[in-house]
Amino acid sequence: MNSAPIGLATPQTTSTAKLRRTMLVMLGLVSMFNYIDRTVLSVLQEPIKQELGLSDGQLGLLTGLAFALFYATLSLPIARLADRFNRRNIIAASLATWSGMTALSGLATGFGSLVAFRIGVALGEAGSVPASHSIIADYYPPEKRVTALALWGLALPAGIMLGYASGGWIAAALGWRLAFGVIGIAGLALAPLVLFLVKEPVRTGSAGPNQAEPPPPFGEAIRFLWRLRTYRYMLIGTTLHAFAQYAMMSWSAPFYMRVHHMPLADVASWLAIMNGLGGGIGIYLGGRLSDAAGSRNPAGRVWVSAVAMVLMVPAAMVQFLIPSLAASLAFGFIATMLMFFYYGPIIGVPQSIVPPRIRALTSAVTLLIFNLFGLGLGPAVTGFLSDYLAAGGLPDTSLRYALATVVLFSLAGAGSIAWASRYYRAELKNH
Repeated sequence: MNSAPIGLATPQTTSTAKLRRTMLVMLGLVSMFNYIDRTVLSVLQEPIKQELGLSDGQLGLLTGLAFALFYATLSLPIARLADRFNRRNIIAASLATWSGMTALSGLATGFGSLVAFRIGVALGEAGSVPASHSIIADYYPPEKRVTALALWGLALPAGIMLGYASGGWIAAALGWRLAFGVIGIAGLALAPLVLFLVKEPVRTGSAGPNQAEPPPPFGEAIRFLWRLRTYRYMLIGTTLHAFAQYAMMSWSAPFYMRVHHMPLADVASWLAIMNGLGGGIGIYLGGRLSDAAGSRNPAGRVWVSAVAMVLMVPAAMVQFLIPSLAASLAFGFIATMLMFFYYGPIIGVPQSIVPPRIRALTSAVTLLIFNLFGLGLGPAVTGFLSDYLAAGGLPDTSLRYALATVVLFSLAGAGSIAWASRYYRAELKNH
């Protein structure tokens, strides 16, 4: 008879549908607030810029590098803790931290104070995702893992949708400062429920429970990851894609307000639909199609993402360059849907080729590279490029051409991911 310490779910328990469902819903809600708190700044850029007198370059740093630098680097040490200690408790503490800092962002008096609060948000959010990936991987076997992680990943478009909608609507009615406060307090209320409803599982792998096995030394784990060519080329590809993705997500609200002269409330509604519905369809289809393709050929779990990225680029180019607002929104929906296809595979594929005791670290390394170069540089480079084009004689359309330029990074990303698919079958068998 298997036994586990009090408060831990045994492998037999984790197989029950009820426990899996409760865990997935709760971790999904945590992740949703992660993206709500991250997105709300993007939709509030224009009123913040006007009140605090910021440039596009400064806004790009706020939505990108100032957040990503700390979010990415702090995820590594916190992930090491998650590979050793109770992951549920780390997730609850992380949620409380970033929610509190989001609420305090409404007190910002300038660029410096807003940067400080964003760093606090990054500190909190750095601890949630790797620990969540690790818990989900212990609840689901490899053949169901990509779909499960894609379902959990639906929190991303849901959070972006609610971030755009709630942030825009509250700001339109009460101002941008109260928008930060209301959203932050709502996240704080969720933290106690995580402690009550989520059960920490015993860490399992293909050989069964291995709770007593310690994680390998950090250097050894990093060298192991680097030798996995599937992981290496997938990470390079998704990082290039993330450069375009986060630029689009961060600058879509200012784009529609400046270029198409949409009011804030309307922008919030349309972007909520585009990212919530379009992104949700993309994540779900990406996970399901990847698992379906993988059932016939394991490499299919990888190359589905590459195909979607290639198709996304022309749709996004039309979105930003076409004069018609209606056509821009329609192509933006298509581009957003295709943009999120990669989400389930980039989480699920690496989790299936690494040992259980470095799963959280694997996700943390992914977040470090992905966010440092994608989230960190994508919005910032786009902002500085927009400032440069505006100074060069395109004050009203500079953001349009800046966005149309950066989406091209996804083509290079697709090539790297397609190359990664060549190695997945062999590395899956080796594990």
